[in-house]
Amino acid sequence: MNIYQTIYSRAKAAERDTVGLMMELVRTRSFSAKEKDCVELVRREMIRAGLEDVRIDGLGNVIGRIGRGDVKMAFDGHVDTVHEGDRSQWGFDPFSPKIDRGKVWGRGSVDQKGGLAAMIAAAGIIRDLGLNDNLTIYFTGTVMEEECDGLCWQYLIREENILPDFAILTEPTNMHVYRGHRGRMDISIEVKGRSAHSSSPELGDNAIYKIGRIILEIEKMDALLPAHGMMGKGSVAVTEIASFSPSTCAIPDGARIRIDRRLTMGESRESALDLMKSAVEHLGYDDVKVTVLTFGETAYTGKVYPTEKYYPTWMLDENSPFLKNVTDTYHRLFGISPQVGFWTYSSNAVALAGMHGVPCVICGPGDERYAHAPNEACDIDQVTRAAAFYAALVAKMSGKS
Repeated sequence: MNIYQTIYSRAKAAERDTVGLMMELVRTRSFSAKEKDCVELVRREMIRAGLEDVRIDGLGNVIGRIGRGDVKMAFDGHVDTVHEGDRSQWGFDPFSPKIDRGKVWGRGSVDQKGGLAAMIAAAGIIRDLGLNDNLTIYFTGTVMEEECDGLCWQYLIREENILPDFAILTEPTNMHVYRGHRGRMDISIEVKGRSAHSSSPELGDNAIYKIGRIILEIEKMDALLPAHGMMGKGSVAVTEIASFSPSTCAIPDGARIRIDRRLTMGESRESALDLMKSAVEHLGYDDVKVTVLTFGETAYTGKVYPTEKYYPTWMLDENSPFLKNVTDTYHRLFGISPQVGFWTYSSNAVALAGMHGVPCVICGPGDERYAHAPNEACDIDQVTRAAAFYAALVAKMSGKS
């Protein structure tokens, strides 16, 4: 039995425990900025898996380590989930996980407590089999990702001085290997009007009409956004609208929209803002304000760590030695080559790769199409395969295979 077969056998033997942890994670609610109980659970399981120096930082991230080598590697899984949404769309209690048809069902099973459980299982395999000789490997259960991608890693890099040389994000990819994704910006457009009694609308300047015309321009803009041959085109979507008025019998004197702007390769913060401004300038409004929003929510620890909500695009070069190690490990472990591509969504890699240039890949259990959806369910076999893959990659990077 070679090292890859040994690793996979060990992951399979641990499957019951890994699934048990995954179900306990699902059972432990962990909405963004309310992750304390789940972080404590991850901390306990990291200690049980034999990780060293397990601790919780000021923002609430839980960190464990294996080894003290010069080369630093990180496995990241975010602890927080979105809310369950409309309960009537679920066929069961989303926080009472169940096993059915080879899957664990429940909120967060895909996004991304399956990957988190697999990462912790891999840590135990790495320790038990002595797969690491010359790496420092960090395992991080990170917070507030659903509300602010990468904030946790901005904190880990700047405040905890943890800057890995390579990173694996355990987000759900259906066990495909993704080497990049689009960036994004959270933008606000505000416009002023003039109030008047709504029985005499001609005396006012209706801000809703003005923001409506702006929305139509934003809608037209989407088709004109630049595209990248492999990553695809940028996109723009209005996701929220609000208006302000002295009363319901008054012409609104202000209106605001919120925009989710996805950035493809070659786009920057400045180019995206310039394009947004030019789309509305020809309307002739002199009171339009276009702003990149700032995230300033309070973590469960009480810490506020503000950041602008601009998340850079990133792409790992197809000839990267790290990507070669990833794909070679995958092939040797599973006997097939991975599907390599680009993720549709966003992740903590916006900080690791986009802001700090850390080579990253995303690979984890669960079909990402079911993230944030009712009746979320993650394939158990993929969780086991992910645990084996993470451990095998460490063996490869450490020269054990």
